[in-house]
Amino acid sequence: MKVLTCDSVSKRYRIRQEDRPSDASSFCRLKDKLFPRSIDFWALQDVNFEIEAGESLGVIGHNGAGKSTLLKLLSNITTPTSGRIEIHGKVSALLEVGSGFHPELSGRENVYLSGSILGMRRAEISSKMDAIVEFAGVRPFIDVPVKRYSSGMYVRLGFAIAAHLDPDVLLLDEVLAVGDAAFQQKCRDRIHQLRNEGTTLVFISHDLAAVQDVCTRAMLMQQGRIAAAGSPADMIRQYQQSTVIHDVRRAVPSGYAFGTRARIVSAVFMDESGNPQSSFLTGGHLHLRLYYEAFEDFDDIDFGVFFYTPDDVLACQFSTRLTQGFVSIKKGVGFVDFTTSSLGLTSGIYQVDATIERRDATGLDWLRYFTVVNVTDPMEVRGKFFTRHESKIVTAAQPESLDEGLLIRET
Repeated sequence: MKVLTCDSVSKRYRIRQEDRPSDASSFCRLKDKLFPRSIDFWALQDVNFEIEAGESLGVIGHNGAGKSTLLKLLSNITTPTSGRIEIHGKVSALLEVGSGFHPELSGRENVYLSGSILGMRRAEISSKMDAIVEFAGVRPFIDVPVKRYSSGMYVRLGFAIAAHLDPDVLLLDEVLAVGDAAFQQKCRDRIHQLRNEGTTLVFISHDLAAVQDVCTRAMLMQQGRIAAAGSPADMIRQYQQSTVIHDVRRAVPSGYAFGTRARIVSAVFMDESGNPQSSFLTGGHLHLRLYYEAFEDFDDIDFGVFFYTPDDVLACQFSTRLTQGFVSIKKGVGFVDFTTSSLGLTSGIYQVDATIERRDATGLDWLRYFTVVNVTDPMEVRGKFFTRHESKIVTAAQPESLDEGLLIRET
């Protein structure tokens, strides 16, 4: 059953032009023709999609892609310039946590105020008050004016209210980034619970890991249009590949020559058969071939490959120094093969860098953010990294047959 339909939806804003000739200008009679008072900006153009009941749709894209405008249209904050939006069932939107709070009112009073704004009845709010307060962790301060709350308490209470709605369709905009890591995990657990209970979710976020964790389908937006739609992993990979190099936050250390003495020409990830591949399995095979060109001979080279998470944390490194020490290369072209039969990376999208360095840490080249790889985890490994291991079960008929000296737990 379709619960949400967008049919050829477009949204236009009129932007006023400030830099126009004054009445004293020689163009004053023609100014309205030559310099219009406003121009049209289309935040969304011809957006079409449908969402089935119980589905979780992630919407990703760069700043200015039209994501927040789309959510405002879906939540009826504003109306489309053209097209049709049809939603069946109760809709709740969490666009900015704590946005309905009054600073002079207590936390308890703001729960009633914000809950009513979000569409809850007073009796429903009262029945959920204890759960909301417990979720937010602000019980000692619930009757204190929220102007005295810390920013963390403020957003936790705001999310707790929205997290205890029972809508058919829930619209979320960057709300899983509130609070500390423990509270963010609590928020994700609540979102998973709502999804499992059949709530339809539309989730807009720059947190790609959260999108992949929460959503069953994703949509990539660019310049007000839907560029692509599909699985979260595929859409995140396209989004990552569309990011330009200068957007990467990693700073290059001083002293890098950037290809004047040796350079990385290209790189390709492959499967076991040597076919180009961009998606791999945790614990599976991965093969990377790094092509280089050297403009002189070297006898102390380290080729390195670095895998970064979407939040710019270094996950692991491949290195010739770690596998065979510093290597010698001759003037000319060549390639380096890195292989693993047991990939330790767990599920996620990883940005990849490659470097050429000398023994004294002199940098010859750094190919920054040259590609991304997608890792899926069919084993559902817990933790950040998978280590291949073995296990063995030994059955003993009686405790006395176990090795002496073992601590036997008393029953």
